[in-house]
Amino acid sequence: MSEDGLKTLYVYRMGIDTYKNPVIFLREDCEICKAEGFAAPSRVRVEIGNRFILATLQVVKPEIMPYGRVGFSEYAWEILSAKDGDIVRLSHPAPLESLSYLRGKIHGKKLTETQMQEIISDIANNLYSNIHIASFITACANGNLSREETLHLTRAMINTGKILTWEQHQIVDKHCIGGLPGNRTTMLVVPIVAAAGLTIPKTSSRAITSPAGTADTMEVLAPVKLNLAEMRKVVERENGCIVWGGAADLSPADDILIQVERALNLDNESQAIASVLSKKVSAGSTHVLIDIPVGPTAKVRSHEDAEHLKELFEDIAKRVGLIVKVLISNGSAPVGRGIGPALEARDVVAVLKNEEDAPQDLRERALDLAGAILEFSPKISKGDGRHRAQKILESGKAWKKFQAICKAQGGMRRIPHAKYKHLITASKSGMIIEIDNRTLASIAKLAGAPRSKAAGIELHATLNDVVAAGDALFTIHAESKGALEYAVRGVCFEHDIMKIKGNNGC
Repeated sequence: MSEDGLKTLYVYRMGIDTYKNPVIFLREDCEICKAEGFAAPSRVRVEIGNRFILATLQVVKPEIMPYGRVGFSEYAWEILSAKDGDIVRLSHPAPLESLSYLRGKIHGKKLTETQMQEIISDIANNLYSNIHIASFITACANGNLSREETLHLTRAMINTGKILTWEQHQIVDKHCIGGLPGNRTTMLVVPIVAAAGLTIPKTSSRAITSPAGTADTMEVLAPVKLNLAEMRKVVERENGCIVWGGAADLSPADDILIQVERALNLDNESQAIASVLSKKVSAGSTHVLIDIPVGPTAKVRSHEDAEHLKELFEDIAKRVGLIVKVLISNGSAPVGRGIGPALEARDVVAVLKNEEDAPQDLRERALDLAGAILEFSPKISKGDGRHRAQKILESGKAWKKFQAICKAQGGMRRIPHAKYKHLITASKSGMIIEIDNRTLASIAKLAGAPRSKAAGIELHATLNDVVAAGDALFTIHAESKGALEYAVRGVCFEHDIMKIKGNNGC
């Protein structure tokens, strides 16, 4: 019995993955649940010895777990370092002061640097529920953060995580704003730059609103869940890495925010800037290249918006100690032929191996970016970077370096292939004058990407191609029959995915 006369509760591992959201489970007939007035989805203070967390409570039927137990999600079990036999104490949590700042922001007030730091610290320490996090993201969306608040958010994210330091004076990195399916340039840029002798510790994200992030595609070819010590070993050995930032724990609050953003399917300019720059500072970067693709169905729609974003990136970066170069690129069509992790990985390998039929748009874009990064080096003169990058790629050094990085990260893997496919053909003859990036990405996600690695879309035609009626436009790939049918139905409900001389190309 506990001090208050209630039955002692013990831990019970439920084996449920709730990602970075600590959750506990109580039986509906639990005495403490009734006495304390706990009800789903209450926030509950959970203590084991001198360790505690705030967790979201869910109530289950008695047959789900033994009496006298508190069920723990995998994340709650992990962060409390729980073990069988541990006694658990539950109580109502004290009010969080930072929630009052969040309420103020919802009502239009600006957040001070101290207030922003408290909010982000509480998020990083798992004191916010997903509902609170969603409220924060929504309150900051649609231009609701000022430039100073964006700076506060960036600094707060940096302050809540670890910061890597390196022996080298110059550490380079790159980031693409996204919204361009198949734009897997990072996996080409890193081996080119590393083969040139520069240090590029690349931490990448999984997909938020797209059918594949760099980490999802790289995971097709090699492990990406490396901790900081493992990541450091790879970089010290090969000059570079391509790992998932969530495993490196460099900006823990950002990883939590991204998970909720994914569920909301919401992109936020200020959040994106803070996310990118905080992770670059945390990774120890000194020089960063930012790629902003612009197109009618990309994330950034106009050159005016791109110039605004460019100026904002440069200003915030300078104030957190980063040297940033921003390139504005063409985002009017997908890059490469594959959309989805395995299909994009196939394109990357084809370019690295200098295969004749490798997608040239992906190759050329990657060389532009790698060349710009090489010019950060005082040893490479302005205008010579792209030529250097091309020589490294054509010599096979980039492919050799990529294989070495994969081996250092845990070994290179074979690219999987989808079992089910469906071809979409042109209904009219003519020139493809417009491609809807967002809809193509949506169809790839309906097919199962990025969770199903082999799922996605293989393009057979692109912008400005001339096609005849019945010619192949793209093939949908899926790992299950149901997912394929789901994606095909999605195509039939969409119009002008590929617009052929103004007519419906679906």
